Amino acid sequence: PGVLIQVYEGERAMTKDNNLLGTFELSGTPPARRGVPQIEVTFEIDANGILSVSAEDKATAKRNDIVIKSDSGRLSEEEIQRLVAEAEAFAEQDKAVRERVEARNALENLAYQIRGMAEDTEEPYASMAFEDKAALKAAAGEALDWLADTPEPSKEECDAQRPHTRTLNYILL
Repeated sequence: PGVLIQVYEGERAMTKDNNLLGTFELSGTPPARRGVPQIEVTFEIDANGILSVSAEDKATAKRNDIVIKSDSGRLSEEEIQRLVAEAEAFAEQDKAVRERVEARNALENLAYQIRGMAEDTEEPYASMAFEDKAALKAAAGEALDWLADTPEPSKEECDAQRPHTRTLNYILL
């Protein structure tokens, strides 16, 4: 198992609208529940415009990096100006995309968190009633199924799904 680190340059909200500079993998990280791994990514640019990107798994201290020289796949000054102008022109659209993606990620994270609580074998969750755990798993499953069936939901659609999932928090309190 590993984590793929992709390095982009650009001003847009989505990676597809930016320039890929390079990739590297941080391998040897043990499998872990979603949200548990802590990967620290560091970016450094020296006086010559050389970009160094490193990633380190805080649990295992495994580390990998990439060095991107200013002449390897980087944009020209003209291309950078074009991207900046595009970013300004699409600022509102990018904001809407960012809000949509953040809402989808928040719903997905909440569903995984609820499912994880239902599967947790440590206190306080270990002593939860079987019915409560089943209700949590079902609600998390419904939210994840909805997300799978709705690959690009709007922010409003995601927000409408959250109260349904959030009502299960009373079980946890």
